[in-house]
Formats: sequence, structure tokens, C-alpha cells
Amino acid sequence: MRVGLGQFTIPTPERLRYIKQLGVEDAQVNMYGYDPSDPHFADSEHFPLTGEREWTVENLTELREQFEDEGLRLNAVENVPVRFYDQVMLGGEKADEQLEHMKTTIRNLGRAGIPMFGYHWMPGGVVRTTPKTIRGGAEVTAFDAAEVEDDLTHDREYTEAELWDNYERFLDALLPVAEEAGVTMCLHPNDPPVAELGGVPQLFRNFENFRRAMELVPSSNHALELCLGCWSEMGEDVVEVIRHFGERDQLGYVHFRDVEGTVPKFRETFVDEGNFDTYDVLETLHDVGFSGMLLTDHVPHMEGDSEWGHRGRAHAVGFLNGMLEAIDRQAE
Repeated sequence: MRVGLGQFTIPTPERLRYIKQLGVEDAQVNMYGYDPSDPHFADSEHFPLTGEREWTVENLTELREQFEDEGLRLNAVENVPVRFYDQVMLGGEKADEQLEHMKTTIRNLGRAGIPMFGYHWMPGGVVRTTPKTIRGGAEVTAFDAAEVEDDLTHDREYTEAELWDNYERFLDALLPVAEEAGVTMCLHPNDPPVAELGGVPQLFRNFENFRRAMELVPSSNHALELCLGCWSEMGEDVVEVIRHFGERDQLGYVHFRDVEGTVPKFRETFVDEGNFDTYDVLETLHDVGFSGMLLTDHVPHMEGDSEWGHRGRAHAVGFLNGMLEAIDRQAE
């Protein structure tokens, strides 16, 4: 079990060197906000993933090598742009075409030597409302259902049964490809984990639905992208969630963050505050034999911080590494 860093799109040499300077060797990129029409992405010499519907093995290999050149391991690519598979999630006319492109991307991840692919089932993406301030005036994201307008985000209202049918079709198509490619697909919760947003059900909002997801199409190449912050938002017992899925070897990698409050109203926190006990969570991960990557995920925006949150991430890395060393020594 080790701390990793990611949650960025463009792996500039400066950012990768900073990660190495923090004593971190494991990393991830998150393509959630990827848009090749945005000059911020398209004009970067450090950004090889420029496909409109899929990513090539050559570009994915170049991406991995950028990390290795700075002494880092690229353990996961998290998310493809929503437009790569929005028709799949909503059962649109181009679902079959998109599934074929997704198969190609999964195969190419394996060929490029990238072992994990994080994905979500959120056609409307992550939703947040007015930011809040916490300790010392640090700014964090927050959610308050009372601030969310009840307008349709897509062409119509969808049923939960439709979303489950579409999800099973997705797994049926992609998991055999992932198994052959040696890639583990890791499912992220809906954020916020409410029943629906904009007329679209949010399937992955509670323990029962995650258990169903893991049993729907059994595969050793299907796991959780265990976003502790989302599980905390749900009000679930995080320790019991880790025990259940960890004992079944269904934890891919972890987003390590927390919140204060639960749906319908919560705000994010520093990693040393929040709903759950950080030490208990890390100790439980150790007890179930988890040996993967703990990503700092979202962090509070601290005084003098960058858009990515260099200072907030440094605080989280130091805190988690200290906790891990204490757990390792106690286990000796």
C-alpha cells in the first residue's frame, strides 16, 4: 500500500518532478475534463492523447514513458471523455459503435503497459454547488441539494432499469476484452450519490448497488475505484465497505479524501478531518491485504496554492505517509 498522486490531465515534466520530490513513485492521470478542441489541451507538447473516439497504443505508450522518464509508475488512466461512451450509458443509437471504440482503447491500454482503467457511470458528470471555506479559510467543494435546479440534463427522463440494462451491456462487451488485455476496470461512485440528477438515475450511490455491480458480470478484472469521499457522502460504514470488497479482492485503487456531512448536504475537508477515522480506514485496508495505490484525490485549496492544489496535495501526502509508517511499524 503506497500513496500516489494524480488527478491531472497534462503530465508536464515540472509536475512529474514535483511528485517525485514528495517521495511518491505511483501516479495516475484523469481525463475527465479532456477536450481536444480546448487549446489548453490540444497545444500541449506534453499531452499525447488526442483521439476523438479512442486512444492508440502509440499515444498511450508515449504517455506511460513520460512518467517513467521522471522515475514514476503510471498505474492508471482514469476516465475517458464522456462523449466516448455517453450513448452507451444512455442507450443511444451509436452505443454499438462507441462500444467498439472503447474495446480498442482497453486493448491499447494493455498493450501500452497501463494496468488499470478507472471509469464512472455519470452521464451528467460530477455536480457541486457553492464552494465553502474550512480550517484557516481553505476553500473546498460542497454539495447542497437545495441549490440544484430540477431541470432535465438530457433529452428525457431515464429509468433505473434502463441504466442497469445499459451497464450490463457495457460490462458484457468490455470485461472479456479487459481480461484478455490484462487491464483491471475500476468503477467510481456517482458524485454526489443521490437517487437522480436532471432526470438520470445515479446507480452507484449505495452499498447494495455496488454489490450488484460486482456480481452482475463476474470477473477478476473488475474492481472498485474506491472513492472514500463518495462513500463518506453516502453515509455508509466505510470500514465495513472496505472489509466486504477488500476480502473479495475487489479494490483496484483508492481515492483518499473525506467530507463533513452526508447527502443531501456535505462539504469536503482536509484528510485529517471528516466523517471517518483515517487511521481506522488505513488499518482496515492493511488488514484486508490491499497493496495498491492511495490517491490524494480532491484537496482543499490552501493559501498560495495552484489550480491543481500542490500545497493541499503535499499536506495530504505527508499525512498519509506518516499514518502508513505507523501502521507498518505496529504490524511488525
